[in-house]
Amino acid sequence: MDKVTPCLWFVSAAQEAVELYVSLVPGSRITRIQHSLTDTPAGPAGSVLVIEFILGGRPFMALNGGVPMPGSGVVSLSVDCADQAEVDGLWDALSAGGTIHACGWLADRWGITWQIVPSVLPRYLGDPDRARATRVMQAMMGMVKLDVAALTRAWEGTAGDDGKSG
Repeated sequence: MDKVTPCLWFVSAAQEAVELYVSLVPGSRITRIQHSLTDTPAGPAGSVLVIEFILGGRPFMALNGGVPMPGSGVVSLSVDCADQAEVDGLWDALSAGGTIHACGWLADRWGITWQIVPSVLPRYLGDPDRARATRVMQAMMGMVKLDVAALTRAWEGTAGDDGKSG
């Protein structure tokens, strides 16, 4: 086990959530499921207590804690997406039953916060041409789900007056 492993809190749906996550992100798998030896607030003896998994090559844990734990966007999982198809697929799957936010952020139906980010965005925002980077930032700030084509148009300076996309 790595020295520091993020642990995601669930009331009782850790296995359902983790199975979804590992199905969506390449380089992911469940590595261990620990069942409770006694009754807990999350379920009876024998129910899933902790799941250890690899998500995109990084270790995580998921815990069925049995009681709601308020979520916060203070910590989020950021996923680097190769193209719009990957952005769309992750966005659709993770936002189903959840809450969408601005600028590529969402909370899934279990309250875990995600950033669904196309790979080009950091490059565009870090462009040494500050006018280009500023146009991309302005375009991104007007988006909910990030739109690779609109970000590229903003970077190229062909986005029109506002550079924004839905």
